Amino acid sequence: MSERAAPFYCPYCGDEDLRPNEQGHGAWECAACNRAFQLKFLGLLARGVQRTNNGGGNEI
Repeated sequence: MSERAAPFYCPYCGDEDLRPNEQGHGAWECAACNRAFQLKFLGLLARGVQRTNNGGGNEI
């Protein structure tokens, strides 16, 4: 896995012109709407992946 995951678009305006921000790890700035934001990975959920069987015939 890469050390830094990059967002695909700005969460405020949806534009794709993003650049890393100087504020630190996970900080990004959008050139289109002139906003800065930070992404943070919180961790994995304790429940994990749940499989459901909806009766469609394609069971995993």
